[in-house]
Amino acid sequence: MAEARSTHAGMPTGVLLDFGGTLDADGIRWAVRFHDAYRAEGGVLELEVFEPIFKDTDRALESRPDIGRLGFRSMVDAQAGMLAQACPDGSRIDAQRVAGRFYTATVATITRNRPLLERLSRQTRLGVVANFTGNLDRCLAELGLLHLFTATADSGVLRVPKPDLRIFTGMLAALGVPAAQAWMVGDNFEADIRPAQALGLSTCWLTTPDRALPPGDPPTARIARFTDLETLFL
Repeated sequence: MAEARSTHAGMPTGVLLDFGGTLDADGIRWAVRFHDAYRAEGGVLELEVFEPIFKDTDRALESRPDIGRLGFRSMVDAQAGMLAQACPDGSRIDAQRVAGRFYTATVATITRNRPLLERLSRQTRLGVVANFTGNLDRCLAELGLLHLFTATADSGVLRVPKPDLRIFTGMLAALGVPAAQAWMVGDNFEADIRPAQALGLSTCWLTTPDRALPPGDPPTARIARFTDLETLFL
């Protein structure tokens, strides 16, 4: 259930949404999800060793000349392959099975979340603000979500990553919504919540129940599942 300062916020004029960890998972980062899939296939690295390797593959993906043509499944396959090559035990890991685990979990979560997104899109302007690799729109289209958003902002295209305030102000302008009438929903407190707070948006932090609240101003609301937005807005 949502934990909010008010039990029901009502429908805002615009809602900005993160993608990875928000639309496709309940507050769980891609590095953690890929690590879980890797470990399930026999990988031995702990997360603190695996994550820097994962971040290197993120940068490698973004630099691929064909990244704009990769859909979601192709990108996941490519990243799993890079991880298998980069991890010291990667030769023992079936990259396709790692990719399949990640992809299947994503599709299941997107399928669960789509009805709520459809209802929201009929009542407010939705935008995606994501630190991504330059193929966000293609991935959203493949997952059956792109048509639900008035605008999208992909840091890989704009070369302006969160938490830079410009990516948020650009999205507000694209939606035609003032900050005071908008919400930001995301799983990364530093990249999503703090910059949105600085601009005067209401904020909803999607995160696991065990995460401690960072110091400073709390979010307007905190939820553990994306579908908890139902109790906040509808």
